[in-house]
Amino acid sequence: MSAYPKTVTDKRLFLIDKAIAAHEYRKDALLEILHVAHNIYGYIDKALLLHISEMLNIPPSQVYGVATFYKHFRLKPCPHTVAVCLGTACQLMGSQKILSEIEREFNVKCNEASENMTLYLSSVYHIGQCATAPNIIVNGKVIGNATVETAVNRIRLALKGEEF
Repeated sequence: MSAYPKTVTDKRLFLIDKAIAAHEYRKDALLEILHVAHNIYGYIDKALLLHISEMLNIPPSQVYGVATFYKHFRLKPCPHTVAVCLGTACQLMGSQKILSEIEREFNVKCNEASENMTLYLSSVYHIGQCATAPNIIVNGKVIGNATVETAVNRIRLALKGEEF
């Protein structure tokens, strides 16, 4: 049984499951899947480790061992995560410009945490929301038809702890 309830609506988990399926649930794809998970979430927590363990049918200790061996992976989250979709539809609608502006505005590089460890920025490919391209995900919430302005404003609100 997954560490995540069946009612989870966080699109990030869907992306991880999609990556696992793309690797045909192969155990030897663990490192690549951990990279995907880390790039999407900005960290790999216990629930995510257990979910990956279950999906690949390997012991949690093995997933934990790989995740802690590589210094690239963080097991604790930044308080805020932003993922910019760079799928074809989103790129055609300007997601690369949004990503570049977020990097500039918040002084953070893609697939890295901000210097003060409050924001983790990543890119993802195809979140299944092409009709509302370009899309970004802020703290697990999809923002469709995003513009540079809406992206920056939503991130600012999130950093202040305000709802959007």
